[in-house]
Amino acid sequence: MQKFAEIQARAIARKGSAQALQDLLPSVASEAQFLALPDHRILAMMCKAINQAGFNWTVISNKWPQFEDAFFGFDVETLAMLSAEQWEAYCNDTRVVRHWQKIKAVMENVSFVRTYSHENGSFASFLNTYPASRQVELMAFLKSHGSRLGGQTGQWLLRYIGKDAFVLTQDVVLALQLAGLDIPDQPTSKRDLNKIQQLFNDWADETGLPYTHLGKIAAYSVGINYESELIQHESSKFKAVIE
Repeated sequence: MQKFAEIQARAIARKGSAQALQDLLPSVASEAQFLALPDHRILAMMCKAINQAGFNWTVISNKWPQFEDAFFGFDVETLAMLSAEQWEAYCNDTRVVRHWQKIKAVMENVSFVRTYSHENGSFASFLNTYPASRQVELMAFLKSHGSRLGGQTGQWLLRYIGKDAFVLTQDVVLALQLAGLDIPDQPTSKRDLNKIQQLFNDWADETGLPYTHLGKIAAYSVGINYESELIQHESSKFKAVIE
């Protein structure tokens, strides 16, 4: 299996310098920052990740202030009081994407967040019980207990809220394959995901780097060399969530 140092060297060569690569890496929340994240911000990012799935991300971003307004700033207790009729009325609300399955997912995730927040003091505290070395377990939990939080939707949620996590984009998967991991182009089986988790765990032990950075560096070592300003947009997302 290829050492991560080789992958990092390739990414540095493609980006021009070690500092240029470092400047492209997204923020990872400290434990204190993450534990301070309120439930309404996590629910908001659940909604955003769900609505972006299969939809134009720019449209969702431009419309996001209207989502915030329509869903009462994603205040969990307020949304928990809405009637079935009020939830159904969102299907006619132009402030949001009028897609019942996505609206229903927000409704169901209100209960999901509320339940585990009450049991753990906050939903962030619950998520914090899963370290990055057990991300695949957390992904399985989000898929089975949350609504429409499987696959990359759950992974992007973790990225948006600043939790240390990898996202299995095409470039990341390609980098894993080039490193010697025998996985398909769209790994979804428990066996393949466990192999990916183990490789990231090995890389983390080798480098001491956050899993977020391991994933991004791997992605930058292959694929299209995007203009840096497009990448910087992602690195600002966590800052936008916590403000």
